Amino acid sequence: MESLDDYDYNLDYNYTEENLTVIEETVFKPKSTCLKEAFCVSLVVVSAVIFLLGFCGNALVIWISGFKMKRTVNTTWYLSLAISDFVFCAFLPFSITNMVMEQWVFGRFMCKFASSIMFLNMFSSIFLLVIISVDRFVSVVFPVWAQNHRTINKASVIVSLAWLLAVALSIPSLVFRDVGSHLGRTICFNNYTLNQHSHKIVALSRLIAGFIVPFIIIMICYSVIILKLQTNRMTKSSKPFKVMTALVAAFFICWLPYHVFVLLELNHQNYDHSVLITGLKVGTSMAAANSFLNPVLYVFMGNDFKQKFKNSVLSKMENAMADEGRTISRYLSRSSSVDGRASTHI
Repeated sequence: MESLDDYDYNLDYNYTEENLTVIEETVFKPKSTCLKEAFCVSLVVVSAVIFLLGFCGNALVIWISGFKMKRTVNTTWYLSLAISDFVFCAFLPFSITNMVMEQWVFGRFMCKFASSIMFLNMFSSIFLLVIISVDRFVSVVFPVWAQNHRTINKASVIVSLAWLLAVALSIPSLVFRDVGSHLGRTICFNNYTLNQHSHKIVALSRLIAGFIVPFIIIMICYSVIILKLQTNRMTKSSKPFKVMTALVAAFFICWLPYHVFVLLELNHQNYDHSVLITGLKVGTSMAAANSFLNPVLYVFMGNDFKQKFKNSVLSKMENAMADEGRTISRYLSRSSSVDGRASTHI
């Protein structure tokens, strides 16, 4: 989402206006357009796929959890996470357009707004993943307490607090994002010239609040859950362990490269410029991919969601194919009885 010279950056590439002169001296020569470069075309295709899968997948989750399922604590988590990832994906076309055109054409307001919205949803998504992890931890370790105190109202308050914290951590994008001209092109970039420590403070705060602390909490929660389940033999299936491993692995793999290259970029003068550009682009794409993996890992593997999805699709088929009405109705009846006993926990 953030930009430097003739490259597109989707989230946070933090070269300041002072650095543009130096960079311009090293790359001041004509370059081929994005659609003529294999690497750039690959990133555009990947970004487009992420947008389509994330937009449609999260829209489906919002439809099912928001309108087809009974309101519960779990559906509150699912719906909030889906909304967060949906909005994130909805703003990806700005980055894709910037990548293809190799310049920012949406003005200063959208430069600030699109950047802040994407960071808002980055943080809110991560915080919601943490909340889901803690909720599952509490449900397994303190089942009696959870049964008596897990309410929809409390879940809504917790979600609201997570969004407020995400808003606070997204404010730097509104403050530091700016539009400038470089090599004859309009770019949307971070202008950290007002304070020499601003860049480092923003980068480190995003690393700590957006990766290190959430990852530690998620790891602790799922480690305790797995040990608890193994010790008490609460499940005979290996699926919960596989799902939990997939959740932690997806979070780690998607976000680690992005944060690593953001840290390296703090001392960009010590590294090859092209390596940083490539690493930041790949890292950003991987981070964005987490927005369409979340519906798969957190929702589609849930029994209740799958049953509601099947029921909704079959009901549409029943209306479209009247001749098959009786058969489908009997199937829906059986599915509904199974759904009543299913658990929303993975």
